[in-house]
Amino acid sequence: MRYGEQELEFGKFQRLSMREAIAKFWPEGAGAAPTVEELAAAGGARRATERYNTWARANQAEFAPSKEGFSDGEWTGHLFEAIAEDKLVQPTILYDLPMEISPLSKQKPEDPSLTERFEIYVAGMEIANGFSELNDAAEQEQRFLAQIAQGGEEAPQQLDIDYVRALCHGMPPTAGEGIGIDRLTMLLTDSHSIRDVILFPLLRPEAKPEEQPSAESQKA
Repeated sequence: MRYGEQELEFGKFQRLSMREAIAKFWPEGAGAAPTVEELAAAGGARRATERYNTWARANQAEFAPSKEGFSDGEWTGHLFEAIAEDKLVQPTILYDLPMEISPLSKQKPEDPSLTERFEIYVAGMEIANGFSELNDAAEQEQRFLAQIAQGGEEAPQQLDIDYVRALCHGMPPTAGEGIGIDRLTMLLTDSHSIRDVILFPLLRPEAKPEEQPSAESQKA
């Protein structure tokens, strides 16, 4: 299947953990690529980000966000987006996403810093997101509160007590996957702008009669 100038081979999915993707696509000029073990160590993702940003500053490359207070998982997620995300052109299953950027996902029993979550990438775009649902009400409440305390534009502004209360009544082991239909349609139709395929685009509100420019103002 062709998408633009790329020949996509859906019969050869590659599998990479988020840390493996960072190491694989680490820029050659930025020094030795960090190992998966280095990225997993406390403070490892931050140190790698600082090295990468030093190189990016000198080479006009994309910066990875850098902010005091980021957790190890957040450093990892931002570094992945800057280095590897757009390089995942061939169909790829990305797994082992950090807990801090997966607030609704169940942690891996053997490594609580990671979650039972995966994403599917094609042509540098995230096409699908799937995970095992966190069904521990106490743990879910703690994660929500941690997000609120940290703040930020994407953080919840208040505790979703209804969701936590529903979990208290019990939820069986559950998993699911969400597919980005618009991005999938982009691939199938070889479209390179989501505006060309979105079913119900967001339009500007129609101007009221008194707000429309007069003929004289248009001539001016």
